[in-house]
Amino acid sequence: MGLVYINGEFVPEEEAKVSVFDHGFLYGDGVFEGIRAYNGRVFKLKEHIDRLYDSAKVIDLRIPVSKNEFQEIILETLRRNNLRDAYIRPIVTRGIGDLGLDPRKCPNPNIIVITQEWGKLYGDLYEKGLKAVTVCIRRNAIDALPPSIKSMNYLNNILAKIEANAKGGDEAIFLDSNGYLSEGSGDNIFIVKDGEIMTPPTLNNLRGITRAVTIELIQKEGIPFKEINLGLYDLYSADEVFVTGTAAEIAPITVIDGRAVGDGKPGKITKKLMEEFRKLTESEGTPIYE
Repeated sequence: MGLVYINGEFVPEEEAKVSVFDHGFLYGDGVFEGIRAYNGRVFKLKEHIDRLYDSAKVIDLRIPVSKNEFQEIILETLRRNNLRDAYIRPIVTRGIGDLGLDPRKCPNPNIIVITQEWGKLYGDLYEKGLKAVTVCIRRNAIDALPPSIKSMNYLNNILAKIEANAKGGDEAIFLDSNGYLSEGSGDNIFIVKDGEIMTPPTLNNLRGITRAVTIELIQKEGIPFKEINLGLYDLYSADEVFVTGTAAEIAPITVIDGRAVGDGKPGKITKKLMEEFRKLTESEGTPIYE
């Protein structure tokens, strides 16, 4: 069994516990990240830590260690578990309080880091593509719970996943309250039309780290690209569609709401970006073992 970091200690995962009075457990009051390590290197560690601290700042949660200290905690957790290829889940909860909502009653945030081996999110679907469905549940409104906060409250995403499961989809696709394309339940979304790649601005979806890496790859390849509001028409008429995320990496979508995307197979632009992303993860990252 692996070891989990909790507030300065490394404990066996079967003994890793938090209080039932932790506001992370009671109310989803906290923030987290999903990070990957490849071949002994943590990919985009700094960017993930920056986003963790940004999310914490927005919800007025003070993380009681520096960014550099948090990075070292993650690296040491990987070392303690003898991992070179891993999925990493750093979590900061509001901490123990009472049954009321007031976060001022929670003076000591909890820091938790979980590491484990975990393959690609969509298994063998990278070769044939995912079947996606648009869902009735809308993405959180930006003036209610901004989607760029990567908080422990993921019920919006889970409701979308439940609906996708019921409809036989491998992934859900959110629209926002205005009918614009938002993202998947666990990943950002891109479409390809007439050789140009488009993706929604991040106002109504998570500011994905893999999304940003993918945009850099698109620009490096010289492929026309723009951020623009998109709707169902754009989604259904696209030549290619793919999603990006730390867990998902880059994954092709070949069917949406029963409609084939393009010729119903992963497109050449998508496959090119998948290959370039794979090369990048093999060569870049923060070393775990110096």
